[in-house]
Amino acid sequence: MSERSARPSADEPGRAIYTIWGVPPETQAYAMAKYSRSNQSMRESIAELSAQKAADFLETFYFQYGHRSIADLAHLAFAIENISLWAAVRVVDEPLWDGQERSTRYQPFSRTGYFTPEIASPEAARRYREANDRLFAAYEGLSRGLTDVLTRVVARPEEMEEPAYRRTLRARAFDVARYLLPLATRTSVGQVVSARVLERQISRLAADQLPECRAIAAELKDACARPPDAPTLHSLAARLPVGALDDLLVGGAAPTLVKYAAPSPYPAAARAALVRVAAELLGGSASMRCDVALAEPLPLDVEIVATLLYEVDAERRPFSAIARQIAALSPERRAAIVATALADRGRHDEHLRAFRSGYPLTFEIRADVGAFRDLHRHRRCVQIIREPSPAEGFDDAGEIFRAGLTDAGAELATREGHRARYEQALEAAVGAYQDLREDLGDEAIYCLPLAARVRALFKMDLAEALYITELRTGPTGHFAYRRIAWMMNRALAEHYPGLAAGARVYDPSTPIDLLRR
Repeated sequence: MSERSARPSADEPGRAIYTIWGVPPETQAYAMAKYSRSNQSMRESIAELSAQKAADFLETFYFQYGHRSIADLAHLAFAIENISLWAAVRVVDEPLWDGQERSTRYQPFSRTGYFTPEIASPEAARRYREANDRLFAAYEGLSRGLTDVLTRVVARPEEMEEPAYRRTLRARAFDVARYLLPLATRTSVGQVVSARVLERQISRLAADQLPECRAIAAELKDACARPPDAPTLHSLAARLPVGALDDLLVGGAAPTLVKYAAPSPYPAAARAALVRVAAELLGGSASMRCDVALAEPLPLDVEIVATLLYEVDAERRPFSAIARQIAALSPERRAAIVATALADRGRHDEHLRAFRSGYPLTFEIRADVGAFRDLHRHRRCVQIIREPSPAEGFDDAGEIFRAGLTDAGAELATREGHRARYEQALEAAVGAYQDLREDLGDEAIYCLPLAARVRALFKMDLAEALYITELRTGPTGHFAYRRIAWMMNRALAEHYPGLAAGARVYDPSTPIDLLRR
């Protein structure tokens, strides 16, 4: 049998690989989805399409027949601007998410301002403004003061230009000063997500306890129904025929795929039920002894139940302590708790995140919110997050100053009163948070600074553990997450020395060049 020629015959189509640009997301999703239902090329599918035809197709196959993978084919780019730092954490908390957020390391937030929720009590509103104004003033003063300290302890190399020298040291000062930014601080997020992820994101945020997140959900959905902003096309408008731009931008960005996105009552109902279970079952109290702990491997049902209760435990017990109590229950009792978690699940509800179990490595991490935001960006793992709380304590100020400024810089900063002012600002912020909890409830969290600690489970495979520890211990990274990543590596080495031995990690206690970024 002769080998078939790689060259196509006259009546045989040749290979075609090409990019598509300038097509509305839903139209592109329609064209790609037609591959399974038609022998047309994508060019042919797009050429015959109209927005209405795409909408009709999506109504039938996406909503009526439940072919939800179609929404994976429509990707949208969003700018989500001037939202609070804590809302940004909630926005990006999607496993399949791509995007960027403003960095607290490379630009000052002095002029950013902060988010203010609707506060019924004028007195509470005044105290809220005072608390956040005080943190911003301390942040600005510390940023300036530590930049000045660093210019006196770090000499400028002859080959380094003065602007680059000042910019680099200012960034190092931000590494310490950012601890004082309140969670209300405004930031901006750019994201590129599929319509399926977007639908889930909107539904999740629409059910969030924070009114700001619910408002963001509504505005995301509204943005899909409007024509997209097209700066490049607008710049070409003068060269286009009259009315051509209107024809290109007619209709919404993705009006069909997310139009039914709505808050699901299931997560809140499951949480309320599990809170009752946790209060009934879990006893004793224990604090986390270190900032990183690697859990022992657990049977799947023990892991799932322990994770379900970890997220809602009001006493904030360590995962290992909860897991020991769950392991002592009978299999039937554990099955009953799983049934409780599933009882209110609707037809279209996804399983709770705790059911994404079975990863061989479960790290419990306690980190300041600033460091957590950097670790939170890792997507090839499952994260179960508790809210920040002063109950978790704060990182030692002396260690922070030494890690961010070197021993010489920390000594000078302490002598000039910067460390004392830093500690006083943290103390005042905690006082304001506790004072406002009665009036603001969940929204009092905006008054906590990035120095507040958050506790979370990170479940992953070995490849992700090695990736995180190699990347995040790098000498140019922020010292807070470098320390956490190093502790992850040490915990891995303790349990599996042969697996951790090959990781290319950097000991954060090794002195670094502050002018290297």
